[in-house]
Amino acid sequence: MLRKQPKRSPLSMAVIAGLVSTLALPAFAQDAAPAAKQEAKTLDTIVVTAQKREEVMQDVPIAVTALSQQTLQDTGVRDIKDLQILVPGLTVTSTQSETITTARIRGIGTVGDNVGLESSVGVVIDGVYRSRNSTGFGDLGELERIEVLKGPQGTLFGKNTSSGVINVVTRKPGFERSADGEVTFGNYSALGLAGSFNTPLGDYAALRVYAAHRNRDGWMSVKTGAGPRSEDRDYDQDFDTFRAKLLIAPTDNVEIILSADSTRRDENCCTAVQLVSGQSSTLINALAGGGAIAPTGQADPWSRVSYSNRSTAQKISDRGVQAEVNIDLDMLGGTRLTSITAGRDWDAVNGRDFDFTTADILYMDPKEDESYARFKNFSQEFHLTGATDKVDWLFGGFYTKETINRTESYRIGAHYEPYLSIGLLSMINPALASLPNAATFLSAATGKPYGTTFAGLGSLDRYTQDAKSTALFGNTTWHATEALDFTLGLRYTRETKDLHSVYSNPNGSPGCASYFGPTGVSAAAIGRIAAALTARGVPFASLPAANQQALISNIVGYSCLPWANALHNGRVTDQSRSENEWSGTVKAAYRWNEHTMTYLSYARGYKAGGFNMDRVQSSTGLSSGGAGITPVNDTSFPGEFVDSWELGAKTTWAGGNLLLNAALFHQTYNDFQLNSFLGTSFVVRSIPEVVSKGLDAELLWQATPGLMLQAGAMYADTKYGNDIPGADFTYPGALYKLPGAQMSFAPKFSGSLSATYEWDIGANLEGRFNIGAKYMSSYNTGSDLDAEKAQDAYTVANARLGIGSRDRKWQLELWAQNLFDEDYVQVGFDGPLQALGTPEPGNPKNTYNAFLGAPRMYGATLRFRF
Repeated sequence: MLRKQPKRSPLSMAVIAGLVSTLALPAFAQDAAPAAKQEAKTLDTIVVTAQKREEVMQDVPIAVTALSQQTLQDTGVRDIKDLQILVPGLTVTSTQSETITTARIRGIGTVGDNVGLESSVGVVIDGVYRSRNSTGFGDLGELERIEVLKGPQGTLFGKNTSSGVINVVTRKPGFERSADGEVTFGNYSALGLAGSFNTPLGDYAALRVYAAHRNRDGWMSVKTGAGPRSEDRDYDQDFDTFRAKLLIAPTDNVEIILSADSTRRDENCCTAVQLVSGQSSTLINALAGGGAIAPTGQADPWSRVSYSNRSTAQKISDRGVQAEVNIDLDMLGGTRLTSITAGRDWDAVNGRDFDFTTADILYMDPKEDESYARFKNFSQEFHLTGATDKVDWLFGGFYTKETINRTESYRIGAHYEPYLSIGLLSMINPALASLPNAATFLSAATGKPYGTTFAGLGSLDRYTQDAKSTALFGNTTWHATEALDFTLGLRYTRETKDLHSVYSNPNGSPGCASYFGPTGVSAAAIGRIAAALTARGVPFASLPAANQQALISNIVGYSCLPWANALHNGRVTDQSRSENEWSGTVKAAYRWNEHTMTYLSYARGYKAGGFNMDRVQSSTGLSSGGAGITPVNDTSFPGEFVDSWELGAKTTWAGGNLLLNAALFHQTYNDFQLNSFLGTSFVVRSIPEVVSKGLDAELLWQATPGLMLQAGAMYADTKYGNDIPGADFTYPGALYKLPGAQMSFAPKFSGSLSATYEWDIGANLEGRFNIGAKYMSSYNTGSDLDAEKAQDAYTVANARLGIGSRDRKWQLELWAQNLFDEDYVQVGFDGPLQALGTPEPGNPKNTYNAFLGAPRMYGATLRFRF
């Protein structure tokens, strides 16, 4: 089957032809002979595995974008985050670290700041499902192709793919000895070294090894204040990647691929800038002696200067092994049995400066015993595929066992107590902030000496979750006539999750604890609060009872924020949930002639529920309650479901050199899992209904033998339902803007356009030029849709110009990413502990921060092959 001189089936030849031509004609595979350039290849031979069988893309009733190795190389795709410039409707964002990365398709995705939520967009690499987006965002190495499948794909691809799948296929070993290498230099002192070696091992086996090292200085300047942080740059890179694949083909009917990979990252990421500096910045600068944050009204995010006195070091390790076995069962008429077994182990340690200033307020040390996340996964999939003249069928089973270990901590710095004291007084009456000794207010109210109320390690919580997923699935296509196909797919999934949580406050949170008596806030505490307020000009005793209660609630609430709330100390909770759900699809496809196929499909998608692995507290002790200090024991949330309709057309023109595909879609999500940062903690809310509807279109055109054009457009109207229960969703709740509104990170229009031109230079050289751009209309980057977090429409462009020998022995390329240095926000958010009230015209009270998109990167790459 895959020996040194293998026999090729017609389908295998179609696969090779498709990969050679996909989006990159007239480019050919790197190990092809120069003569292949003259072969007649057409775009209608592009082959994908969107239904886990090799099929011509134009025959598959799914909206799919297929990207070849050459296209990915032309556009500088190293990881999935780079991919978004090529795919309309795909957005990828990162927040507090590179371990918190989220992919969205058609405006739908899951915020990744909480590992308890699984991803709406599934990432599958070499047939292995990755448990979260963040675990699949390393250096992908040598790529064969990437397929982006849009809409729910819950029948065939692992689990939890309610919005789409990014299917990555890396390069397999071959039976010819070769070696490839590349050296890259770029701005920000970037250096990249990568190489691969492929060799046959006799007539029945072959080995391919890939390794890469990349490093780069950070593109964000950091003001560190009094430290202890010393690194004055952020968003640097320093990682190593290794992958080895062993192909064994003992007979013509058996193929075994054994793989091992490892990635190590040791970097600093991610600081944030101020979009708006509110009144809180005045307080922070006064406490830290100035220069701690952009002054009020003077935020300049595009200077790319951030403020952080604490480490943002991140150490990420990802490693795994897998075995794929394919056996052709000739006795069953061309049936193939596939087994994919994998074990993966991913872990990360992250430092965070939660206040994003140089004041020493709140932070997390990059220590394994204080900041740690680990995913260990075992997965096993079997599927059996076959075909007759009338039926193409697939049946299979899937099992995965996942263990999550998470340690989360908050350290309280020296400026925490005085900052909250001044902040509280400012909320009550701005004039009080200037009174002498104002910073000692909390000490007076709690009866504790100033400086001892809050200090050191505020919270140290540990979470352990064991999860299992078992599924049986099938997908069958009936060729009713030569032109009409019907497809039925069905999957039954059983999910179980068990979470053990241990909460502790190592310093005991004496400030918060001092307020409470046996039944709530004690009379003694109320007396101290009254005395402290009266001493500062607020006649507490003469205030109406409602005002007295409001002041007490503010003071206790700010003193008992989640990380300092003594009511959490010593808590141990155990939670379990199980789900048994059906998902699947029904499709009808009709081929009107050799140029046109249309299809109508319905899909039911499912994403498992889970638990919020964070401190949750409310007014009622329930997750659905409003703001309060009562710990919540039940942090579960239900599964997410989607009903998706798609009406599509795939058309072929110009003798197979022009493809025009389009699809109308309507997706209705129920119990959509929204993870939102509300300034002090992340909360999970189940949104009863979210609707995403629109048009997705793509064009591929081999205009001349040397010119390839690609265009794509997506219009997506993605909105929350009008009726969302809960105090958060009515004014003045933090999420009151959501009902009926366009979702965050969901531009109504996005479009991509790229051109690749290749030409001969003299007798032995060739030139190659690629330029591509993606446009996104305006959208909001905040989960609460605050106007300050809005991102205007923008365009990002990449370009690459190369020259090399026609036999591809060497190539020199000049490249640029974000060619025009476009400024844009990845994610906007409330400045933690810096929301002091309702903004006033010309006098902003609140501070808003943002994680920015990367600036222009440029450099040169030399490739060589032996």
